Amino acid sequence: MQNLEFQLTGEFVALNDLLKLAGVVDSGGAGKALVASGNVSVDGKMETRKTCKIRAGQTVSLTGVRIRVIAA
Repeated sequence: MQNLEFQLTGEFVALNDLLKLAGVVDSGGAGKALVASGNVSVDGKMETRKTCKIRAGQTVSLTGVRIRVIAA
């Protein structure tokens, strides 16, 4: 599994934007489709809200990738 860290500069980032910024998908639209497919979890729970607010300390997981969000 690939482990990534994402430094959060603001209060939160939308889930679909995080997937794009972390380089997991090529566009925000692709991020939305990935979340809608039910293959993304936040802190171990499946997440289907495309613009769910992700904050520092949370972990986003999908097939083969884990993104740990840390404060800047």
